[in-house]
Formats: sequence, structure tokens, C-alpha cells
Amino acid sequence: MEKIGVIVGNGKLPFSIMKEIEHHNNIEIFPIGLFDTVDENVKKHINFKNFNIGEVGNITKYLIKNGIFKVIMLGKVEKELIFKNIKFDKFGEELLANLPDRKDETLLFGVIAFLKLNGIKVIPQNFFLKKIMFENKCYTMIKPNSEDLYTIKLGKEAAKALSEVDAGQTVICKNSSVIALEGIEGTDKTILRGGELGGENCIMVKMARPQQDMRVDIPTIGIETIKTLVKIKAKGVVGEAGKMIFTEQEEAIKLADENDIFIIGIK
Repeated sequence: MEKIGVIVGNGKLPFSIMKEIEHHNNIEIFPIGLFDTVDENVKKHINFKNFNIGEVGNITKYLIKNGIFKVIMLGKVEKELIFKNIKFDKFGEELLANLPDRKDETLLFGVIAFLKLNGIKVIPQNFFLKKIMFENKCYTMIKPNSEDLYTIKLGKEAAKALSEVDAGQTVICKNSSVIALEGIEGTDKTILRGGELGGENCIMVKMARPQQDMRVDIPTIGIETIKTLVKIKAKGVVGEAGKMIFTEQEEAIKLADENDIFIIGIK
């Protein structure tokens, strides 16, 4: 049986994908939690181990000791948590000293490079997820009108500009205007702030980075996102086809239809 390490961030996605991996493949998974706040269901896995994201040496030793030479990274590595209470081992300190900056993405790629030097390959997140990547279509009975499509076009341009500077990937729009931009607070809080500023019928647009590396931090929309959009009485949500994950699709689409929210994927 093949062994796969799963480096786990926050959110519901890691647990749902772990179930998919184990169900459809002859694979034994070894979840590695990076934060104390990872999903409790992940912590209950028989092979679960917890490390700090700065303990790259200890993580690597653990993987090699258990004969694990392939890993997949799943879940949110949130900007406000990544350097909060971070603990570096000797190798982590050396890694940090050689990084050009302290962006979350830079640290993740530094970890990937360290793993590669030790013979451990980080496989793309969509390796097991092809069936749940956003497609170029409307998923819901509710569809955007011509005015919505113009607003979405502006939102797409704003989200792409935002992602280029690694500030965030989500914008909230309404009536051909950008209402809120994602920062360190994350997607859900951006949605709520957009609702406070713009009122009902806002549209959320989320785009991948221009050069999205499919090994780390693929943008994701799922049921929790739709629940937050329901709270602000949003009009729709847009994801980038082929570069984003749409998880818990059946449940998310049902909830969106019940609340007159459209879900579309666009190129």
C-alpha cells in the first residue's frame, strides 16, 4: 500500500479530501497538522501528527522515518496564523534566513524546496481532485443577468490585480463597483465586511494567482462559503474554472438555489 503524507492547514477541505483519497485509492495517509486549529475530524485520524509549520526538519525526519516520500498540501494556510506563535527548529531557522521575504507563499515554497532536497515530492493538490475543480459553467438554477456579468468582469480584473501582489484572491462587488478587497482577514470576513458596506445582492469573485502553483493553497469555495454569502443575502459567487476547487458541490448548490444565489465558474 502506498503511503501519502497530507500536510494539513485549516478549513473543512482537508478532511473531505482525505476521505476521497482513502475511498478511491489503495493508499494509507499520514496527516500532519500545521496549526492547533485544524479540523477536529482530521485530528482523530489514527496516523495524525501535529507539528509547527516552522519545524521543517522534524517534519522531514518524521516522513522519512515512516517511509513517506510523497506529500500533498491541503487546507488554508492563513496569513494571520502563519507567523503567530511560530516555532522554528534548526532547519526552519536556516530556511527562514535564506528566504527573500516572509510572505506565506514564500515560506511554503521554501518548505517544498527543503522536502525536495530530502527526496520527498510534493504532488499537485488537484492530483486527486480533478472531479471537483471549477468548470466553466453555471451550476445553479439562478443565473447572472447582463448587469451582473459586467460587475463580474470588473470583479475578475480586481481579484487578479489583488492576487498579483499576494494580498488576497477575493473581491466583493455590486452594481459595477468593487465594495471590498480581501486582506489578511481571509475570505469569510471579507464577505461579511462586503455585506456591511454594500448591503444585499453583492457578488463574490474569487480568482487564482496569475501563476497558480497547483501544489499549494489552491483557492476553494464550498458549503461554508455559501453559508456566509447567505448571511449577507448575496446575489452570487464566481470561481475561476480549472484553477479552483469547488468542494461539497451538491450541498452547496442546493443551499445556493434555496437562497437565490448563483454559482458560476469562468475562464
